[in-house]
Amino acid sequence: MEQLISPRAEIHPEAILGKNVTVEAFAKIDKDVIIGDDTWIGANATIYPGARIGKACQIFPGAVIAAVPQDLKFRGEYSTVEIGNNTTIREYVTINRGTASKGFTKVGNDTLLMAYTHLGHDTEVGNHCVIANSVQIAGEVIVDDWAVIGGSSAIHQFVRIGTHAMVSGMAGVLTDVAPFTKVFGLPAAYMGINYTGLKRRGYSKEQIEAIHDTYRVFYQRGMNASQATEYMETYLNASPERDAIIHFIRSSKRGVIKNSFKKASVTEESL
Repeated sequence: MEQLISPRAEIHPEAILGKNVTVEAFAKIDKDVIIGDDTWIGANATIYPGARIGKACQIFPGAVIAAVPQDLKFRGEYSTVEIGNNTTIREYVTINRGTASKGFTKVGNDTLLMAYTHLGHDTEVGNHCVIANSVQIAGEVIVDDWAVIGGSSAIHQFVRIGTHAMVSGMAGVLTDVAPFTKVFGLPAAYMGINYTGLKRRGYSKEQIEAIHDTYRVFYQRGMNASQATEYMETYLNASPERDAIIHFIRSSKRGVIKNSFKKASVTEESL
């Protein structure tokens, strides 16, 4: 099929558009942009130099892709934004280019970024992630595959969010979120494992219980991270999930969220 380009769209002659790409009115596509087959670019979207957008993506009106980083250390170095296939970017999402730190900001395949989300420079979001409305992600954050971040949450720079983790809405994440867990609050605290998410993704009851046993060691035995991971390795049965948890904790640079969430009671005196 032919490209479906509105005569009111502004497309630089050096931009490369694949087959069956649709560009709606008043969208702007700059030079040094590559857009894959079957992608739709909505009205008033702006795509700046350095954008690499995959196949069958949807970029909704008002989104801004590959604007220069909001980083005072940025000196105009060449960098990119790389977006995988089948990814949806809703209204007014902003994704900044990388800096000299990594040189790229990246979003994987089959990921959904809801309206008003911001991805800072050099951030990496994996495959099958859901980032809800108005989530603000600072620079050099890593969000692993299958993670979910609830609306209006804020993610501190350099934080990592593990695979299959769930960040509840309006959380303030200051340190790393371990794989398969749920966190909530400001600052975010551990609420248990992401039981519902794991069940939906086909994890067996036995796998989920083994994950739960692993985190009982980390959160309930009063050990520090080194002691807990050594205990896991020595006494718990080996599995891909156990090994992923151990590796995540040991490789964490900011430290893993350790405090547990306690529901506060609301009384007249506290209001």
